[in-house]
Amino acid sequence: MMAEQTEFRPGLEGIIASETDISYLDVAAEQIVIRGYDLIELARTVTYVDVVGLLLDGTLPDEAQQTKLAAELAAEAALPDAIWPIVAYPAPHKEAMDILRTGISALAAFDEELGDRSREANRRKALRLLAKVPNLVANGYRLQTGQAPIEPKRELSYGANFLYMLTGRLPDEREERAFDQSLIVYSEHEMPNSTFVARVIASTQSDLYGALTGAVASLKGTLHGGANEAVMYMLQEAKTPEGLEKLMKARLAGKERIMGFGHRVYMKKMDPRALLMKEALADLCERRGSRELYEMCELGERIMREEKGLYPNLDYYAAPVYYLLGIPIDLYTPIFLASRTAGIGAHVMEQHANNRLFRPRVLYNGPRGLRPTLQ
Repeated sequence: MMAEQTEFRPGLEGIIASETDISYLDVAAEQIVIRGYDLIELARTVTYVDVVGLLLDGTLPDEAQQTKLAAELAAEAALPDAIWPIVAYPAPHKEAMDILRTGISALAAFDEELGDRSREANRRKALRLLAKVPNLVANGYRLQTGQAPIEPKRELSYGANFLYMLTGRLPDEREERAFDQSLIVYSEHEMPNSTFVARVIASTQSDLYGALTGAVASLKGTLHGGANEAVMYMLQEAKTPEGLEKLMKARLAGKERIMGFGHRVYMKKMDPRALLMKEALADLCERRGSRELYEMCELGERIMREEKGLYPNLDYYAAPVYYLLGIPIDLYTPIFLASRTAGIGAHVMEQHANNRLFRPRVLYNGPRGLRPTLQ
């Protein structure tokens, strides 16, 4: 073993990879800290646009700043005409996350500030992406499924407009609030795989578009962002609480992984973001006059706690919330990325402002001393 090698930890578990002022998972205090604020308190009291301002600028915007920020986002929502043929091109194995990954990469060619890595330029690029990604998510999917795109409505709030493009109908105030809260709790979460990927890419002095494209590729993986979709497919397959109990116990007996439970950080407690979405689910179920979906989810939560000692993560309760809002299941993970664009933008800005190229080493277990032979 080389003298400079240190302890090997698979998956970099517990390794400190970066210093940051953006966020921290304080498990002991049961808080997700976002620039000094509790993320759950933010979700209960402010809007997603406020959190965008907090992440990108370091402070919560006042009323005038929030209005200006919302107007800037609304003004940048349109996509270049040349993007539509790219995302609409039919392909036999094209998934929503593939459309998003390709679309974000293609957008880079239309940004005149692409090569400018100053904080100010990076902030403007982050706002352009935050404005355009919802349009790309919703209408890229619509085009792939033979539907006409829905033009964004500038008079709607960011969350309401996103939900309108996703579903084709104007949300009421409580639906808008539930969706906006989901965007907030997905917006930033310290150093998950996709954010780490984005920072590694940014450390080469690559641009924000490249970093976000890499984050999309990371988030597509089922061990990171795909759990919300898997949860909803499981609930649909089960149909009833009784069906869910039978299905989950059969999967557990077969040693299958059940998505939506467990987290690398929240090992012995429920993800606080899941608790917030559980409340939103209860409200949506009550308004529809049926608690069956809520009761199914509670039953699944209890089964996993008793059988495996695992607790729900955000994806477990966000999935049925999105389902009741009328959002296509294939778009759950793209929505995750759309909301996380704010956090990733902040991380790329921070990486570029105080950069060191990521270049880790390996623990070599291969052979030594082999000699080539002439043929």
